[in-house]
Amino acid sequence: MSKELIRLVDCCMAFDGEQVLDHINLYFNDSEFLTLLGPSGCGKTTTLRIIGGFITPTSGEVLFDGVRMNDIPPHLRQVNTVFQRYALFPHLNVFENVAFGLRIPKEAEVNGKKKKVKLPEREIRERVMEMLEVVSLKGFENRKVTELSGGQQQRVAIARALVNRPKVLLLDEPLGALDLRLRKDMQNELKRIQQQMGITFIYVTHDQEEALAMSDTIVVMDQGRIQQIGSPIDIYNEPKNAFVADFIGESNILDGIMHEDYVVEFFNRKFKCLDKGFAPMEPVDVVIRPEDIDIVAPEQGQLRGTVTSVTFKGVHYDTIVDFKGYKWLIQTTDFHGVGENIGIVLNPDDIHIMHKSEYSGMFGDYSSYSEEYDEMDDVTLLDEEDEEESHEE
Repeated sequence: MSKELIRLVDCCMAFDGEQVLDHINLYFNDSEFLTLLGPSGCGKTTTLRIIGGFITPTSGEVLFDGVRMNDIPPHLRQVNTVFQRYALFPHLNVFENVAFGLRIPKEAEVNGKKKKVKLPEREIRERVMEMLEVVSLKGFENRKVTELSGGQQQRVAIARALVNRPKVLLLDEPLGALDLRLRKDMQNELKRIQQQMGITFIYVTHDQEEALAMSDTIVVMDQGRIQQIGSPIDIYNEPKNAFVADFIGESNILDGIMHEDYVVEFFNRKFKCLDKGFAPMEPVDVVIRPEDIDIVAPEQGQLRGTVTSVTFKGVHYDTIVDFKGYKWLIQTTDFHGVGENIGIVLNPDDIHIMHKSEYSGMFGDYSSYSEEYDEMDDVTLLDEEDEEESHEE
């Protein structure tokens, strides 16, 4: 079991009377890649700055190995930070940029007295060359940083942050300035470096794909509050509310009624699902991921609609289908033209049920619409036994 390294206890933060963090309780394990994910203004960077010691929370505690760190300045914490702007020194070469922190004398106890002590030059060189090899920049030590690509500059910034051997590396949207291809390459590099170094990475981003690709744990935030904590698979497959379902990937989010365990009604139909534990007849949010929907001939479909828009995305088509005024997004490798009538089939594991929340009704429809779905007048349970009955409508 991983050792807990950092814990935030009931942390709040306000600027000019405006609450930006609302009672954050969160812990970080040793050797973990944890991502704080959310839209601009959600509080993720503020949380990172509190951990780094750049700001002090209005209330609450920051614990490092069980020790309260609220008033400890950044340079005395075992953390280092990589920012979106790398803040490299243009007049220094790669080696000297990485070595910069090592050349600053550190306070140490010598013969019972505290003195400023410099690292030997040999140790500095060994540690810098070790880090350049870790970030795949061996042979670049004499290169000017202004002659490097964006990805190479970022690796220099990471090496400079790691050369001091921190227990935690904080990364504040470090890939934001890179182009798409380089960003994807650096995602793999960051995960490799984290695993090789065996230290904790706390990563801030608004990019869901980055979070899913690199993280051991994702913390989804909005409005200064934590919405959900979990592994990438759990966050994607089992979102806790409509905000998480919409922010992590694409989602069709519908109003439903949970009749009983494993049976939900939406669009005046009953469908089998895998969810349980809801109150009888409880109003719920129903999440259906676009890639989970199977398109079939209209007469074979549980529901039937008309294609209104098709966008080619390379590996699939984003197909918008109108079900009597409510538009769904369906992702399919098969082309279906605008105006085509189609049917869809939903299996129990394609349907995810969530409790209603403050975000209900805000996400999940791919159109502006006013007409309710009224294709079905009678509530019918769709399963293998009554599928034939559903096709007769």
